[in-house]
Amino acid sequence: MSIIREGFYFAGVALLIALFLGVLVHPYAAILPAVLACYCIYFFRNPDRKIPADENLIVSPADGTVQDVVEVDADDFIKSPCRKVIIFLSVFDVHVNRSPIAGEIKIQKYICGRFRPAYKDSVGFENERHLIGIENERLRVTVTQVAGILARRIVSWVTLDDKLEKGELYGLIRFGSCTELVMPANVEVLVKKGDKVRGGESIIGKIRDKG
Repeated sequence: MSIIREGFYFAGVALLIALFLGVLVHPYAAILPAVLACYCIYFFRNPDRKIPADENLIVSPADGTVQDVVEVDADDFIKSPCRKVIIFLSVFDVHVNRSPIAGEIKIQKYICGRFRPAYKDSVGFENERHLIGIENERLRVTVTQVAGILARRIVSWVTLDDKLEKGELYGLIRFGSCTELVMPANVEVLVKKGDKVRGGESIIGKIRDKG
């Protein structure tokens, strides 16, 4: 278990406030910011994950609950019929995002928008979001980080032409949001609405044999 570097800033500020209030006001006044500091450490956690080695398997880009699996005619990167898996992240889930496949980033878009609750069906179209398209010699996938009513900040550590390993960290969303994974029709989706998934570890889909 490790902590994402952004977490040290938030936890550090909360601890300084707790120290200030505890010394200059009253020890009880330090309780709330101290609890907040503990939550920041918890929120920005980065647990170790066992990444499946099989190249046919697509892993979850995020922890959370599968909100829906829908058919899509096409998207900005996959120019053919595909399937989209929508994963809702509560404020208690791990919020780092991981690459679902090994590949190279061929498209990247940041779209400004609203900050509606992440469980609403329309947030993938209305809310602020960050999209990357990852490609390897076998397939293309699109991963979109979607902001929510509390998640006012999308963080990305990658850019165009960066190469990612399957399960590698590439960003996070603060604080409660959803992540969308779009896969081509030749991928068999192995999750359903209501399933709990773990980023980098849970298998979302499998490439079908051509035969």
